[in-house]
This record gives sequence, C-alpha cells and structure tokens, in this order.
Amino acid sequence: MSWNAQWNASWDDAWAALGATPAPALREQLLASYAEPQRRYHTLQHLGECLAWFERERASAAHPAEVLLALWFHDAIYDVHAHDNEARSADWAREALHAAGTTAEAADRVHSLVMATRHDALPEGRDAELLIDIDLAILGADAERFDEYERQVGVEYGFVPDEVRRPRRRAILQRFLARPAIYATPGMHARLEAPARSNLMRSIAALG
Repeated sequence: MSWNAQWNASWDDAWAALGATPAPALREQLLASYAEPQRRYHTLQHLGECLAWFERERASAAHPAEVLLALWFHDAIYDVHAHDNEARSADWAREALHAAGTTAEAADRVHSLVMATRHDALPEGRDAELLIDIDLAILGADAERFDEYERQVGVEYGFVPDEVRRPRRRAILQRFLARPAIYATPGMHARLEAPARSNLMRSIAALG
C-alpha cells in the first residue's frame, strides 16, 4: 500500500482537535520506526492499512483524534525479542501528548488504547473496540493479503525453531477463532467476521 498524503493531513488534524502542537520531528520519528529493518509485518504497510480503515470507520469513534494517534503509536516500538513493546509504545505516546500540550486525560486515554493492543483481553469501550477491530482487520483481509501477512509474521519470528513457532502461532490464531465475535463494531463485524474466520481456520489447518 502506497503512503497517502491524506494520512499526513489527518495527523495534523488530530493534534489540532486536541489543541496541541507535537514536536516537529515526531511524525518522522514514528515513520522511521515503522521502517526499521527487523520488521516485516509491523511496518508502514500495516500502519497505512490501519489509517485507511480508520478513515472508513471514524464515525464509530467517541474520541476520533485519540484513536487516530493511538493507531500511529500502537506499534511504534517493535522488538521481536521483547515482551513490553506495547507498554513502551504507550509510554512514548503519553509522553509525546504531554509534551505537545494535551490534557492529561487525553494522554491517558491514548496510553490505554495502545495498551489494549496487547490483545490479552477483550476491549472495553467504544474507542478501544474500534482500535482493536482496526488492528485485527488483517485477519479478515482477502486470502492473498492474509497469506502475505502470515508469511511476514513468520519472517519476523524466523529465529524461533519451527517446532516451537508453529504450535505457538496456531494457539494464538485459535484464541481469536474461539471468541464469540472477533470484531465488536457493527460495520467491521459485518464486513470482516466471516472472511476472518475462514482465514483463521485455513491457517490453523496449514500449521498442523
């Protein structure tokens, strides 16, 4: 997916909506993070797909500017050997919002939204549900893009032996499949629930 100039404009609009002015280099620092060489899936492609979904679904957000900024930051830190990427990304987001002059409440909401992308519990609240639906939209992508995603994640964790990686990956996918609903927001559920379940079952079967 090519970068869309509209996403740069939406970045500016989000900060303006919060009455804040980010550090001039912040956006470029984030873009550089998503372009780091160790990434294969958690890249500018993924960020762009998330931002595109947000533009389609932003009417579902209670605090759209905060959801948008949480999407920008949600994979800002990505070290495949670490287990605190979301916490470090959330901390960066909160620090950046404080420095830009947002309210403490807005900064804390963005921090909480980024932390929700740990996917260790079902999201609570309208904005968290939308954010997580967007982050998981890849599960309901067309088969070609979903298969590309699975290969990309496999390369990111290529240092893990197959006999360990495959059952772990299968367990992760099975947890999503076991949910009563993968998507919480009505529009994304209607569009993506069925293809996501099909993709997950196909991938689980392939993983053995």
